[in-house]
Amino acid sequence: METQEGEDRTPLLKESQPGTVPACCSARYNLALLAFFGFFLLYALRVNLSVALVDMVEPNISLAKNTTSNVCPEHSSTINVPRNTTGEKYSWDADTQGWILGSFFYGYIITQIPGGYIASKIGGKLLLGFGIFGTSVFTLLTPLAANLGVGYLIAVRALEGLGEGVTFPAMHSMWSSWAPPLERSKLLSISYAGAQLGTVVSLPLSGLICYYMNWVYVFYIFGALGVLWFFFWMWLVSDTPETHRSISHAEREYILSSLKDQLSTQKSVPWRPILESLPLWAIVVAHFSYNWTFYTLLTLLPTYMKEILRFDAQENGFLSALPYFGCWLCIILSGQIADYLRGKQNLSTVCVRKCFTLIGMIGPAVFLVAAGFIGCNYALAVAFVTISTTLGGFCTSGYSINHLDIAPSYAGILLGITNSFATIPGMVGPVIAKNLTHNNTVGEWQTVFYIAASINLFGAIFFALFASGEVQDWAVSGYHLHRN
Repeated sequence: METQEGEDRTPLLKESQPGTVPACCSARYNLALLAFFGFFLLYALRVNLSVALVDMVEPNISLAKNTTSNVCPEHSSTINVPRNTTGEKYSWDADTQGWILGSFFYGYIITQIPGGYIASKIGGKLLLGFGIFGTSVFTLLTPLAANLGVGYLIAVRALEGLGEGVTFPAMHSMWSSWAPPLERSKLLSISYAGAQLGTVVSLPLSGLICYYMNWVYVFYIFGALGVLWFFFWMWLVSDTPETHRSISHAEREYILSSLKDQLSTQKSVPWRPILESLPLWAIVVAHFSYNWTFYTLLTLLPTYMKEILRFDAQENGFLSALPYFGCWLCIILSGQIADYLRGKQNLSTVCVRKCFTLIGMIGPAVFLVAAGFIGCNYALAVAFVTISTTLGGFCTSGYSINHLDIAPSYAGILLGITNSFATIPGMVGPVIAKNLTHNNTVGEWQTVFYIAASINLFGAIFFALFASGEVQDWAVSGYHLHRN
């Protein structure tokens, strides 16, 4: 292990001269900022349905309100503003709601690997841009689809998933050309933190829009913002430093020299070595495990808040968002800390990735289980779920960007592979959870939390045993300055 960690670290430090190119106003940080807003909108478009759905279904249909749901006393806010009730209501039972929430992922899983492959061939700019543009257009069509029938709504959500599926592989592919190795954690954590902040803003905002206006505006407002972002992205971004219109000569040379020993000239993708790579499977298992907890909470937290803790829709939106605000802060900070430990403290990449993944998966498992055992203590329930999700932010500087450590040239494809497996929890997690919580008892929700925590624990241990921080042999057959 000693030699591996030594190899892991030396080339990065030898090539890097961070003092030569300031981060402020640089092309790479501008890309991170635009990507931040892109992922902000992407997650806003993804999660708004989980809040709007509470308003879209008839009250007597929304998760059977029998005596078992009344374990906790009503906990309503003191604001007595008349609620808007003009939105159309639909008679969808709990199972149908589970399928509506899960349908997004049926489209999402299909475009993961193709997205990574296409991005490696044509670059990520167009793919990411049109992915978010397509998702925005289908979001604008959501109210129409709901009116036409549940089948149409499921189809539109699946099509949104198709559009979003290419986005993360495309972004990883772009960072393989843009991120100097010792700035990876910082740059990627900034761009992907947008996803958490999008969740933070859209959950309460969707709740307020439903409360004061009408649930259809949830889809119209976020959809329109996505279309607007698309035009800025197409105008300001380039696939590589070589093709960027306004990048400084110093920054271009800095990025290219830092990556010169890390990229492959090989035109064909080495599929077999990729699929036989144990470090890749370590990322797959960690990614799958983390997403089980993340997606279960993302889609069902508003329901848990409403049906068990009995907050109203207004409070529900704000309290559902709180965990993701913590996660957003944690992602930004952990990215800075990870690169500080690698650059200044000379810790090996593999050590940093493993430590951050362990914290980001075992921590959430412990607090999630605890959240199921505190009865109707509202403050503690919200606090535990918030701490659980916040600690999950460490994973962004752990397994989440490990693809770029082990194979920068194929990072988009590797992310496509790991995200395909990691999308399965989004498809089956909410459906299983809805089926486990038919009577909506605290005991049923404890089972949901137990399952999520166990899967998290397994993923953390597997990653700690088999992960790597070095560029793999199959990823560097032939050194060159940059992808042609």
